[in-house]
Amino acid sequence: MGVAIRLLLLPLMAVAFCGYCVTGRSHFHKKPPRGGSSGGRHRGGKEGSVVSSPAVPPADDDTQPVPPPPAGIVPSDPATPVQPAEPCVFDVRAYGAVGDGSTDDTQAFREAWKAACGSAAAAVLLVPSDGTFTITTTTFSGPCKPGLVFQVDGVLMPPDGPDCWPASDNRRQWVVFSNLDGLTLRGAGTIEGNGEDWWNLPCKPHRGPNGSTLRGPCDSPTLVRFFMSRNLVVEGLRVENSPEFHFRFDGCSDVRVDGLYISSPANSPNTDGIHVENTERVGIYNSRISNGDDCISIGTGSYDVDIQNITCGPGHGISGSSSKESTKIGFRRKQQSTSKIQGIQMRDGISLASSHLLLHCDSPS
Repeated sequence: MGVAIRLLLLPLMAVAFCGYCVTGRSHFHKKPPRGGSSGGRHRGGKEGSVVSSPAVPPADDDTQPVPPPPAGIVPSDPATPVQPAEPCVFDVRAYGAVGDGSTDDTQAFREAWKAACGSAAAAVLLVPSDGTFTITTTTFSGPCKPGLVFQVDGVLMPPDGPDCWPASDNRRQWVVFSNLDGLTLRGAGTIEGNGEDWWNLPCKPHRGPNGSTLRGPCDSPTLVRFFMSRNLVVEGLRVENSPEFHFRFDGCSDVRVDGLYISSPANSPNTDGIHVENTERVGIYNSRISNGDDCISIGTGSYDVDIQNITCGPGHGISGSSSKESTKIGFRRKQQSTSKIQGIQMRDGISLASSHLLLHCDSPS
């Protein structure tokens, strides 16, 4: 009897556990992920147990009696197969986010992240599709359980320009993901950078009076930065109008970027689409990037970077660099004596500003 009770309780315990995740502050989110690419995607939950097929039943004319169970053994009901667990979804609105485009929702995002990061079950932090959420400079730090998903289905954006930026906030970066293993950033929504007022600072190239470039503070934030993290997936998002770099990967490993749409005007300064530095084993695939600087820039200390099926333009192409020389179209390898880049592979790229791939090699001098 004890065996039977334990077996019957298994599915009840699983349901009760997942119900605990959603009570009060979250709910189940069953919307399928956007996009057709699924290779390497981190998914929440555990696979269910494999149940073997039952024995072949006896023939209709088999009249052999079924032997009784041994003395002292009580037959039990068959165990119910355990279904794969749904991830627990932590909707930022359940933590106080308003999503009206003007309210500062920073604290709600921090509380939702704290709960999702600390979840014992697979977790999704959800930015819902029917809201526009404004947050100030925020670092989402680990360690968290691998498999955490940051799902942006609505609009996520920073304050509108330098005059609205909190004085105490870092002006070199906006959203930072740090010290994480197995994070996925994805969604059907948009990360809007509100970069126009940053581009027009007089210190930016040719933005001063009469097309001049003036001296003065010129810090502008990278929109999304990944720092000292591994096993990262970024996919399916639309990212627009960053004040400076759209994405930056520093000190990371095993990164897959797939199916992004990155867009800023051709005259927006320093708006690199994806910058990789001191990062290894990177794949950048199936994305369209148009901006005012390099579509993809590869900095020093980067290894094994695979780039395939990228549409680039307007923009300055794909560059491997550690100096400040310019690159127009194609790939340009720019290296100082103390820097190193190796293992770069590119395939099936399209440059909208050129009819052919341009490879330019500077002389050692």
